[in-house]
Amino acid sequence: MNVANLQLEGLIMAIAAINHVLVRKGVLTVEEIDIALRKAEASETAEDRSEGMSSSNRDAINFPIRVLELANQCQPEADIPSFSRLARMIGQMKEPYNDQR
Repeated sequence: MNVANLQLEGLIMAIAAINHVLVRKGVLTVEEIDIALRKAEASETAEDRSEGMSSSNRDAINFPIRVLELANQCQPEADIPSFSRLARMIGQMKEPYNDQR
């Protein structure tokens, strides 16, 4: 695997862990984080941003956001699933190129 991919995987999981702590400490709610992530996904799939971009590229851009959204759904008391488990769950949940929610 490309080292850059491993670095991104680590970064995504670090952000998920920070989000998890923020919820546990009452700084943010799960809903507030979810709204922020949905806004990020919406801005990445906006027509002006994604015009001329293939559906697979839009999916690639939104993948880290979707990992964070899924990790955010974990109970604050529970451990966050591994990156590979979250990635598998996303693959099982989505339809091809479902970035047009």
